[in-house]
Amino acid sequence: MKVNVQAVNFNVDRKLVDFIQERMDKLEKFYDKIVSAEVFLRLENSSDKENKTAEIKIIVPGDDFLVKKTSKSFEEAVDLSVDSLERVIVKRKEKLRAHS
Repeated sequence: MKVNVQAVNFNVDRKLVDFIQERMDKLEKFYDKIVSAEVFLRLENSSDKENKTAEIKIIVPGDDFLVKKTSKSFEEAVDLSVDSLERVIVKRKEKLRAHS
């Protein structure tokens, strides 16, 4: 799957990009029709410890899914987002199966 990672207000390191790619690839086990994914990483300017936001948009035929999570680390935020997307994808797949 093609994953486009964009970082806002900071430079993303290779290790984080590889981690994101690895987590996104796991989504293909649930739904193989995912066209691509866009990951936006944002560092919020706040004194709060949970200031790292991951916003993931996946494009599937006929739909786009967008999930946004904020956490203490980008890895954790990406993990939470991917878990959410898993649930959304499984729900969509079940709905499609019910209609066919």
